[in-house]
Amino acid sequence: MSKGGSGLRSSECSALLKSKWFVATRITRSVKIRNRKMEFLKSITGRIVSALLALAVVAAAISWWQMDPSTRQVLVSGTGRILAWFGVVLAWPWASFAVVGWVARKESNLAGGLLIAVYTIAEVILLAWLFHWHMPGATAWTFLLLGGLVAAVYNLLLCDWLAEKV
Repeated sequence: MSKGGSGLRSSECSALLKSKWFVATRITRSVKIRNRKMEFLKSITGRIVSALLALAVVAAAISWWQMDPSTRQVLVSGTGRILAWFGVVLAWPWASFAVVGWVARKESNLAGGLLIAVYTIAEVILLAWLFHWHMPGATAWTFLLLGGLVAAVYNLLLCDWLAEKV
């Protein structure tokens, strides 16, 4: 008997550890245990997220039903304007890929930066125009600047990608 108390001699232990069957069995058992735990967590998380989403949809439907028509009209028109602006932001660099290619052939960071700045400023001006140049408070200004930041990052990433392809 070995000193470890396992009933196996050290030579038997090393032979057993070297055998592929032992290693494969141990790994398989370990993976199965981890998979069971992970599947349990996934199923619980999925149920909780589904319940929260269902609750949010029901709450939104009740709020929409209880809302007066003028407030509903304000929300719908604002959402339509924002979606239209997002459509312009998404399409503008694609529609002007020839300009992006022309600037890319100049191989100038200044020219590329100016192109991104012109695109972004034009898109922020468009967003302000869609809301009739009226920014009533700090929240509106925050969303305008956040929209400008989103447009700038999108323009930078897409124009850089287009410049590589053209």
